[in-house]
Amino acid sequence: MEADIRTFLNCLRVEKGLSDNTIQAYRRDMVKFAAFATSRNLATKDVRRGDVVDFLGSLYRKGLDSRSVARHLVTVRHFFRFSLMEGHVDDDPAATIESPRFRQSLPEFLSVEEVDRLLAQPDTSAMVGMRDRAMIELMYSCGLRVSELCGLRVADLQVEAGCLRCIGKGNKERLVPVGRQALEAVQRYLRGSRPKLLCEGSSPYLFLNLKGRKVDRIAYWKTLGQYGRKAGLRKALTPHMLRHSFATHLLDRGADLRSVQMMLGHSDISTTQIYTHVVEERLKQVYKAHHPRA
Repeated sequence: MEADIRTFLNCLRVEKGLSDNTIQAYRRDMVKFAAFATSRNLATKDVRRGDVVDFLGSLYRKGLDSRSVARHLVTVRHFFRFSLMEGHVDDDPAATIESPRFRQSLPEFLSVEEVDRLLAQPDTSAMVGMRDRAMIELMYSCGLRVSELCGLRVADLQVEAGCLRCIGKGNKERLVPVGRQALEAVQRYLRGSRPKLLCEGSSPYLFLNLKGRKVDRIAYWKTLGQYGRKAGLRKALTPHMLRHSFATHLLDRGADLRSVQMMLGHSDISTTQIYTHVVEERLKQVYKAHHPRA
């Protein structure tokens, strides 16, 4: 099965043009499925519908929620659909398995006051703090994914136009407006911090670590969490929470859904619509808290 998985992942990379992060997510899911199949001495052609169902059951027993199990099923479906096309199997054992039902949870986000507290945490007198402030400002200002933020190149920033070029999921390119405060923070970083981080070397990437290389998204995730704890936030901070905050605050102030969809880089507006529920829930809370007959 391992050879079949390698062929499948190569197809996703070469023919489908999926990003490295997406490929790695598929790989992790397939490694789990391959380990399960090996425990039953099953090759790709030997897997039956009951085996896939049992695999999903094993994920539940390990404590995964319905959303994660559904994602694993999508990966297995794609694998066997590919295997069927390539003639590795005679039928698709995952074709008739229904996706687990799960309740769509509302995204967690920060209040404007919490964002301000977070932005006050980096020590901008230090070169790393100046970089971190610029990264947080840009992520919140543009609603970027952490991989998009870390992958930005200096040439992607168009200061005079007040926007940046971003390569998102599926290598899709979009232009995103950048707020004045974020532009100022990035320009301060470019003048005062980035030349020192380069260590007399060169790099096309905008945000660099102490070795003069591109900031790693996992390392930045940890750094952001540390700033969140320093800011006394009520929940563990993740990069995606800033993206959710960006979308929620725009809609709160009257932005239309289509514009927010374009800035977030969502291919389907139904993905963006969940933020309207956040706004609706907030209105209900305000009504219940302040109306005398609520």
